[in-house]
Amino acid sequence: MSLRPWLIAFRAITAREALRFVHQRERFLAALVRPLVWLLVFAAGFRAALGLSIIPPYQTYITYETYIIPGLCGMILLFNGMQSSLSLVYDREMGSMRLLLTAPLPRWFLLFSKLCGASFISILQVLAFLAVAAAFGIVLPLWGYVAVLPALLIGGLMLGALGLALSSFIKQLENFAGVMNFVIFPMFFLSSALYPLWKMAESSPLLRDICAVNPFTHVVELIRFALYLQLNLAALGWVLLAALVFMALALWGYDPARGLVRRKG
Repeated sequence: MSLRPWLIAFRAITAREALRFVHQRERFLAALVRPLVWLLVFAAGFRAALGLSIIPPYQTYITYETYIIPGLCGMILLFNGMQSSLSLVYDREMGSMRLLLTAPLPRWFLLFSKLCGASFISILQVLAFLAVAAAFGIVLPLWGYVAVLPALLIGGLMLGALGLALSSFIKQLENFAGVMNFVIFPMFFLSSALYPLWKMAESSPLLRDICAVNPFTHVVELIRFALYLQLNLAALGWVLLAALVFMALALWGYDPARGLVRRKG
């Protein structure tokens, strides 16, 4: 088969995601407001309460605001991945999702194109957040802004695949918001986004172990190391493994022979 139909489909799906984002400017503002509230308000209060030691990839002591930057980048990826999946639930109720899945291309490619479109938007939101953070004096290594791009793409694909898998098993649009909250907040707070794992271990080794197996933790650490021009192979492996698992679940859920047809029929 020629590559032309694949490229046309990929461009059409990603362009549709971009147009949807352009027509929903409040999504861009919301994506910036959430992490900025944590950065400018909560971080100021936690700065004195949460002491930090020198841990990789940092070579010296850092401020708490600097520490949480990777976690807030992950927050943007997480929320945008879930919001993109919310649109899938809407498309399924309207019938457009069924039309997409009947296109003469592999189902995995169509869903992957959807994930890529959402991930590209997430990366733009993260870069805008990093620019605002730099304006407030939180400046990272210059080449880190470039090195972090692959980490953002991989993390965005994994979190988007998680949202895709969840959307495939949710029957009604009204139920998705509750499921989002049930997934987003435990993943965010039970991670290294706001405090290092050694700090968590001081209060509860069990919670530390839960954080260690949380895929979102490894997204945050992948971003953290990439911002300082380092590769965290363990985090990369966990994120890729989680992405494959979530994508497999999404493919099963969106199988017309079992998923959509069974629920809609």
